[in-house]
Amino acid sequence: MKIALTSPPFPKSINDGLYWVDKLAKEAAEKGAAIICFPESYIPGYPISEFEVESHSQPKLEAALKQACGIAKQYHIAIILPMDWETEEGVFNVAFVISEGGEVMGYQTKNQLDPSEDSRWIPGTERHLFEVQGVKFGIVICHEGFRYPESVRQLARRGAKIVFHPHFAGSNIKGTKPVVWGHPDNPYYEKAMMMRSIENTIYFASVNNATDFPESATSLIAPDGKCIAHQPYGEAGMLVAEINPELATGYLANRLKPELYQQ
Repeated sequence: MKIALTSPPFPKSINDGLYWVDKLAKEAAEKGAAIICFPESYIPGYPISEFEVESHSQPKLEAALKQACGIAKQYHIAIILPMDWETEEGVFNVAFVISEGGEVMGYQTKNQLDPSEDSRWIPGTERHLFEVQGVKFGIVICHEGFRYPESVRQLARRGAKIVFHPHFAGSNIKGTKPVVWGHPDNPYYEKAMMMRSIENTIYFASVNNATDFPESATSLIAPDGKCIAHQPYGEAGMLVAEINPELATGYLANRLKPELYQQ
């Protein structure tokens, strides 16, 4: 199965974000991808001080999701679209999964928030599996995939062949631009991607915005921990790559002996 992993610019507005969803979904579908994934909180944009993020209301968010559903149906491609989502309990950081027919299949909440996000979002409490073209997958969002490996392991033990990992890590005003993927001088993020795949024997697909000083690349990691492909640092666009679900055995994840860790 072919998958598409995006590296779009930071959205200037909700409409600008939807422009990139349409543009990249169309290109991915033309290249034969079955599913495309966007970065964390892409609608309306990750809340960071250097970027101006459009204020949103729930009607705006619902309208954006409806438009994304239309895009998925038009190009016949499944879409993972991370968004803010307002509820009676508070605002969640979520990733919606939209089928190739334009139907919402559900969403995954960010359950392990970064400490800096406690005042922005409320944490979710459930971890879901989804399926496209017979391939089971899960989603972990940014901090939880980087810092909480058990979030990925739980999905692998439930049969996920690939875990998608929308995140945001970078800046347009400060930092350095990596040159070599996984270099020892790079931030630790790419090493964490490698570990999430190799420690579970599954694919790990990590998706980041394109910025002038990215701290990680949009990357696809094989079940043996090798980087299959990554988007060039700072370059807006996407990569399309093929996965072989039969190689994602979950072997190491399933060798876990939970009884050894009981109090």
